[in-house]
This record gives sequence, structure tokens and C-alpha cells, in this order.
Amino acid sequence: MAKVKTQYQCSECGGTTPKWAGQCPHCGQWNTLQENAILPASNNRFDAWSQTSSKVQNLAEVTAEEVPRSTTGLTELDRVLGGGLVEGAVVLLGGDPGIGKSTLLLQATALMGADRSCLYVSGEESAQQVALRAQRLSLHPEHINLLAEIRLEAIVQMLKERQPKVAVIDSIQTLYSDQITSAPGSVSQVRECAAQLTRVAKQQGITILLVGHVTKDGAIAGPRVLEHMVDAVLYFEGDSHSNYRMIRAIKNRFGAANELGVFAMTDKGLKGVANPSAIFLASYRDDVPGSCVLVTQEGSRPLLVEIQALVDDAHGFTPKRLTVGLEQNRLAMLLAVLNRHAGIACFDQDVFLNAVGGVKIMEPAADLAVILAMLSSYRNKPLPEKMIAFGEIGLSGEVRPVSRGQERLKEAEKLGFTHAIVPKANLPRHQQDFPQLTLYGVSSLQEAVDICRRD
Repeated sequence: MAKVKTQYQCSECGGTTPKWAGQCPHCGQWNTLQENAILPASNNRFDAWSQTSSKVQNLAEVTAEEVPRSTTGLTELDRVLGGGLVEGAVVLLGGDPGIGKSTLLLQATALMGADRSCLYVSGEESAQQVALRAQRLSLHPEHINLLAEIRLEAIVQMLKERQPKVAVIDSIQTLYSDQITSAPGSVSQVRECAAQLTRVAKQQGITILLVGHVTKDGAIAGPRVLEHMVDAVLYFEGDSHSNYRMIRAIKNRFGAANELGVFAMTDKGLKGVANPSAIFLASYRDDVPGSCVLVTQEGSRPLLVEIQALVDDAHGFTPKRLTVGLEQNRLAMLLAVLNRHAGIACFDQDVFLNAVGGVKIMEPAADLAVILAMLSSYRNKPLPEKMIAFGEIGLSGEVRPVSRGQERLKEAEKLGFTHAIVPKANLPRHQQDFPQLTLYGVSSLQEAVDICRRD
């Protein structure tokens, strides 16, 4: 094994010498030379970032300061990012083709370009196509600096020359590096380009927004390491037949994950929706069997979503179980709990569930609303008017509390609901805190079923 070479560096002037001496030969200070190891030279493409080494620090001596943020000009996007963009952060935005990723980032670039330097790198569209889109959206073209380029080395050189505060790369799958012979979009090219851009962002303090393609399963295309390298991963969701789009934060090193931003697609681009609950309940009717309103929690925002259920006689040997926006495996579990602990058997019934508005609900707090919607459809009788429900159902039939119960009740009261079936542990200490709500605290599934039968 080769011997590690060392050199001595002055702590005052930074001068180096191959041998130790009591006095620095450069500045004349005494006892300032300190021994440092010389990193061996390498011939790889990472030489530019591997010439300095880090030192061991005690965590108690590290000063932790609040990370400053800059707004994007779009309130809903700032919400998902945790308050805005962080200097040197790398954000990955993924979504289906045509859902509005380029439109959203072009709008954000035009808004941010009014007070800071921004660079929009287009690898999928020509400069003329981007100009037509900006004209259609009525954006200010003088605020947008555009670079139509797919070669990584040219993009990195331009970033170092212009030093923009924010750079948008649309998209990471179209870039290629001269160091790798594979085609653009391959695993090695995507990994290499993302790694190089991440180093530039950290060293130059540039916030970089990457657009990523998704596979047919909805996951970010390319290597999984791409999501580990970036600081935040955002998913653009929405039904192509609807005018509403949702951005969900899956990972965020500078804020809370699972935040949700809602946008409306208009002829002038994407507009933020301040009250998405009103959208999800736009067609809600409380006199229809099989409908129950759920108060779900998306990050720091409570949302009211209508849960629709249809329970009908099966016309085949195997009953159908279909969910849209809800977890299908959890439906099978809830049907078993409903049979065992409430005496309602659905083994000969087709069951269909739908979360209205295209929102995806993954939290177990939807269990109670799902069961009440199925019970209403099974009995062909509407639930009490202006009623909401939330709570997790256990396998033994117990109703478990959920997080942020008070915030959910406040949102329901604000939108005019008057009845609520909630876990007993989520009941407020003082009923006068919710004067417009009649609260029913339940500790078991049977209690919730009895309340609906009584009313």
C-alpha cells in the first residue's frame, strides 16, 4: 500500500511547505504550521469537486440557523415546498405527460424573474415553442432567460458564467454528458447529469428545479437514486378529464412531506385554489344514499372530500371490489370488520368506492367514513344531513383517534356542517369550542352504526 503523503499548511496565511518548521517561511508567524494529508491525484471526471476534504466537527459546535426562503410567486407551490425555495436546493418535479409541469415552471420562472436572475433550460422544446407558450399564457417574456440546450457540459458552463439564482431544467431525461457514451434518458446518463447538476447547485448556491418523466406506474423514470440525490420530490397529479391539478410533496429536506397544493387549469395557465374543499364538495348532495363526507389531512391542510359507495347484488360467482382514490386492500379488511363486529355481511355484494375530485387518500382516518358510506348504500338510506366523519377502524372493531382532530372539526364547522361522528378520544374538552357542531364520540364500530340507524 502506498504511503500517505503529508504537507504542512500555515493557519495564518495558508502557505504550504513539505517539512515542518517552527516559523512559517511565507508570513513569519511562529507555531502556525499544521500537518495535512495530500489527497492522491486521480484522472476521473470528478476532479473538480474532489480537491478539498472535510474535517470532523462536534455537532454541538455547529451553528444551526433558520434557512432563508424565497417565494416562487405561486402560493400553492410555496406551500408544497414548505414556504418557498432554499438557496442551493435541488427540486425534482414529476408527472404524467401533458399534465402541466412545463406550464407551471414557466409561470414560476416569469414571476421570479421580475426580482432575481432566472434561467430556463429547455431540452424538449425549441425557443420558438417556449415563446409561443409564454405568449399564450400572457407572461412577461423579458423576465425569462431561455437556453435551448441538452448537452450537460454547456449547461454547467452557462450556470457558472451567469450565476442565476434559480435554474429550471426541462427535463433531466433529455440531457446527456460527453463523459458517457449511452443515449440520453438512459440510467447512466440520468444519474450522471443529476449528480453533476446537484454539485453545481451546492457549490454555486443555485436553486435548480428538475422536471422528471414518470413511468406507466406513475413513478419517476430513471434510477431510484435520482430521488435520493435531490432535496425535494414533488408529484404532479390529476385527472386528464378534469381542470384541477394537485402537487404532492413526497420528500422535502427543508419542510414537511405530504403537503398538497391544488391548481386549476385555465386558458391563462395554472391558478392556485385557496379553498379546495369547496371544489371537492361542489356536487355533494346529502340526500343521496351511499355518500359520506370525510375530513382528511394533507400535510398541514385539512380537506373535506366526498366518499361515494355503491353496494349492489353480485351478478357473478366472485363479487367485485373496486376503489378509485382509496386503497383496495384496506377495503377488503373493512368489509371483514363490518361483517364480524356489525353483523352486516357483504360476501354476496359488489362494492365500489370513489373519492370525488380525483384526490388520492392513503391515511387510515378514512376508514369510518368509508364504512358509513357503504352502510348507507347497503340500506339505501341517506346519512343525516350535513354530517362528516373520520376515524381509524381496528381489526377488533375499535375506533382509534387520528392526528389533528381539532383542526379537522374547525374546517368542517367553517364549511357549514352540523354533525360529526368522530373517535371519542378526538372529542374537544369543551363543547362550546364548536357551537355549530353536534359531536358524536364513538369508541367502537357498533356505536357508529347505531347512531346512523337512530338518526
